[in-house]
Amino acid sequence: MSDERPVHPEPSPERYGRLRVCTDDLGPAGWVSEGPPGPGAFGTVAGVAAPGFAAYARLLHPAELGERPVRWDTVAAAHGTVVTPLTDWHEVIGVDRDYHNADEYGLPGVWDEHATEGPTPPVVARALIPLLARHTATPGRCWFGLWAGYGRRGFDGVPTFPMPNRDKVLLAGPLADAVSPVSEDEFAELPDLWWPQDLAWCVGGDVDLVSTYVGGSPELIADLLAAPELEAHPVLPGDRLG
Repeated sequence: MSDERPVHPEPSPERYGRLRVCTDDLGPAGWVSEGPPGPGAFGTVAGVAAPGFAAYARLLHPAELGERPVRWDTVAAAHGTVVTPLTDWHEVIGVDRDYHNADEYGLPGVWDEHATEGPTPPVVARALIPLLARHTATPGRCWFGLWAGYGRRGFDGVPTFPMPNRDKVLLAGPLADAVSPVSEDEFAELPDLWWPQDLAWCVGGDVDLVSTYVGGSPELIADLLAAPELEAHPVLPGDRLG
């Protein structure tokens, strides 16, 4: 039996997974990087998921137990706490923001890894994609923003577009390919921003967040809140980020 490990091809400088890296025209990002002021202020829901949508949802990134996803409400029940639309992860596990008063890491049989920090985790993205696809006329033509500072892929010399939190590299491709970067590198970060050509919705996240935010129609948000694979809560565009 061979003990050789599979070799993944070197990533193409023109691709991030199957998404195309845009280096010539950043115009499609103008609507989100130069949008109206006010509700889209830094540190608010609309600051990461774009202002102007009729409704918004917060998608909680799961904790883990033995690499299996664990919902926040499951963790909260075990700790005697409650999850609301604006609850922070440290409040769920009953410690201060810097975990200084944490007696132990995790809770045996309930969770052993904190809620995933960063852009949308693949387990959430895979559940989200089919729902988003039903609420756009252009699922085959979508745009994505990725912070170049994640470090697992060099973007030296690639132009970026400005955002209130961090400037982004612009990527393009079908909605179905949003998770494709993990096919080359299982630890690759997914894009922080997603939006379709028809601007029907916007998905936003950040390296420092344990939630993903979605702005869109009331019908889309209702679907997200009802999806059993997602742990979602309704939020307002001016709400602080969890």
